[in-house]
Amino acid sequence: MDLQATIYLAVGASFALYIAIAIWARAGSTSEFYVAGGGVGPRINGMATAADWMSAASFISMAGLISNMGYGGGLFLMGWTGGYVLLALLLAPYLRKFGKFTVPQFIGDRYYSKTASTVAVVCLLTASLTYVIGQMTGVGVAFSRFLGVSNETGIYVGMGIVFVYAVLGGMKGITYTQVAQYVVLIFAYTVPAIFISMHLTGNPIPQLGLGSDLVAGDMSLLQKLDSVVVDLGFGQYTTTTAGSTLNMFVYTLSLMIGTAGLPHVIMRFFTVPTVAAARSSAGWALVFIAILYTTAPAVAAMAKLNLHTTVNTAVATSGDLYAVESSIKAEARPEWMNRWEKTGLLKFEDKNGDGRIQYYNDKTENPEVIAKAEAAGWKGNELTVNPDIIVLANPEIALLPNWVIALVAAGGLAAALSTAAGLLLAISSAISHDLVKGVFNPKISEKNELMAGKVAMAFSILVAGYLGLNPPGFAAGTVALAFGIAASSLFPAIMMGIFSKKMNKEGAIAGMLAGLLITLFYVFAHKGLFFIKGTEYLDLIGGPNSFFGITPEAFGAVGALFNFIVAFVVDKFTKEPPEHIQHLVESVRTPRGSKAVDGSHAH
Repeated sequence: MDLQATIYLAVGASFALYIAIAIWARAGSTSEFYVAGGGVGPRINGMATAADWMSAASFISMAGLISNMGYGGGLFLMGWTGGYVLLALLLAPYLRKFGKFTVPQFIGDRYYSKTASTVAVVCLLTASLTYVIGQMTGVGVAFSRFLGVSNETGIYVGMGIVFVYAVLGGMKGITYTQVAQYVVLIFAYTVPAIFISMHLTGNPIPQLGLGSDLVAGDMSLLQKLDSVVVDLGFGQYTTTTAGSTLNMFVYTLSLMIGTAGLPHVIMRFFTVPTVAAARSSAGWALVFIAILYTTAPAVAAMAKLNLHTTVNTAVATSGDLYAVESSIKAEARPEWMNRWEKTGLLKFEDKNGDGRIQYYNDKTENPEVIAKAEAAGWKGNELTVNPDIIVLANPEIALLPNWVIALVAAGGLAAALSTAAGLLLAISSAISHDLVKGVFNPKISEKNELMAGKVAMAFSILVAGYLGLNPPGFAAGTVALAFGIAASSLFPAIMMGIFSKKMNKEGAIAGMLAGLLITLFYVFAHKGLFFIKGTEYLDLIGGPNSFFGITPEAFGAVGALFNFIVAFVVDKFTKEPPEHIQHLVESVRTPRGSKAVDGSHAH
């Protein structure tokens, strides 16, 4: 069976499985639609949470980012997994004990204010819509490469699949579909890594292969990779950091607290029956996530080495940068390069007309590299590789069997679709449960609320599809922005709601708005979304990364700090919460007992 037919078979079989599960697990009540009836076991919920969490960013982009950034890319591993520790210890058990459906409902009831709930809905929608753009873009990338259709067609098909199992099954359908998607994506990620690790190092365990010696040579994989990239003018793979140490720290912190504040992740802990199960499912989720996250550094390093040995043959063997053989002939390009070039994610430009591909860092500050390149007649780097293709193209680069490539295609789509479904449920529940029922029509019947939830889900899918087809400039390509928004707006309000019984509604509302607005201002100023006549947008903040060298993707932690400061200052000058609210906070922190998840709003 040829490659394309194998891919169609693998992807088609996985889609048929998702739809069959959705039909079997369709929701018949609001409780099943929002929280799967509150009866999901810890292991199943942990697996579903892992699939919900390991989005297109984790499956498709993370290894590419690490491959591109080297050591500095480790901040994504530390930030995202560290966020889960925060979630398991500080948030999940207490939110589960509170016994509500959604984050805005918790905030509305805890801060005894519909205004607080509405502000939380705005923050949730801003973070979730920003995040879902990346998922729909990932669906388009995977479809366009593997199924031979346009990016737009891929997004339309993805919308249709999510519509079937998310609208029909709600959280119940999504939960069991995500279990299947986890199995697909984890096999798709680890099987190629095992093959490649075995081929390069003789060790079938990628995590150990990363530190092992190469089969062909007398040095370790990382030593060889350092040698190759330095010869080509890139920074040393094992030591290069992402900007300043302060920026790396703040970026990691932003990802951590953003993870703990993402509403679609928090919602998963309302689906378990007890507080103990909430803690346990968070632990299981960490185990399931760790399988992929500990494999990612190995995938990143091995893919980068394979890419260099494909293009720069002499560099890979001798380190001789200026040798004519160090660049591959254009007409001799392997078939995988031709296939990916059609997607626009890999580009070749023959700048010196020699019919070869030169791949090196032409912006390096190393004069020796530049001198050797000029002596060889090179006129700049001729190959552009989008980091997003690293995982998807890795089996092709390593010449693995067709069924492995097809498995990766199914895994990439599973990762994007699982997270998109979770995000869309968070968006629809915020609209139907927190706005329609909580603010506009508190007496709505369960049947009508369920219908409102499904209509909101369908509408959310249309909006997500539109944003995937027409991504706004400020959000395209950066999932980190969604984490920054969640970190700066929702996380502090949830933390103060659980651990500060004196925090009042005025402080919480002011804090959420301050954190959200200052983060958006800093990001938009960098992305050119302020148009003031005669003024460069960066002038408004004093130049790029003007706040102590912090990049906009890392600014969420700073926004969270502003949130806390504003909230506590406003709290000091306003009336403290009612007595029953303070008792509520104390009871939520007591480690025994939990409420049934009923979704009713306090009055």
